[in-house]
Amino acid sequence: MNDSQSKRRPTASPSNLLRKTADAGKLDRIDREILAALANNARLSNKELAAKVGLAPSSALERFRRLTREGWLRGFHADVDPRAFGLGLEAMISVRLKQHSRDQFEAFRLYVQTLPEVVAAYHMAGANDFLVHVRARDAEHLRDFAIDAFTTRPEIGHLETALVFEHLRGGAPIWPE
Repeated sequence: MNDSQSKRRPTASPSNLLRKTADAGKLDRIDREILAALANNARLSNKELAAKVGLAPSSALERFRRLTREGWLRGFHADVDPRAFGLGLEAMISVRLKQHSRDQFEAFRLYVQTLPEVVAAYHMAGANDFLVHVRARDAEHLRDFAIDAFTTRPEIGHLETALVFEHLRGGAPIWPE
């Protein structure tokens, strides 16, 4: 391939690089039981996990390692209560960019990940481009954060904030057969 051809080829964004597509058909019943058990309680010991799925501990450990290596298990996280740190207010901030270009999306995407108040950010289809889940001490902190973190950004055209009254979580994920 010559230089002019490589310059015309669209470049993948970092979020698309090395993306692995999961093939649910590769999972058997025991793999699914392991994933469901860990989704329900990530603190299970290998011995407890093996007993739950009816395997010897060595077999359960090998499956666990394979599921991790193949990307089925992406990590384990502690669920820390944000109120213990004085962050009792949650909000969802809808963000609409002024222009829709890869550079603008990528600039905002990288920026939002640096903000300590941000719990998660979702790149969306629809009227708004991003939905940003944030935590704050109180309404004043939320207001100051929205003004200081977002209205100063040149790529942002519109913000809309909605308060979260209650954060509910669903059950363990269900995988297709």
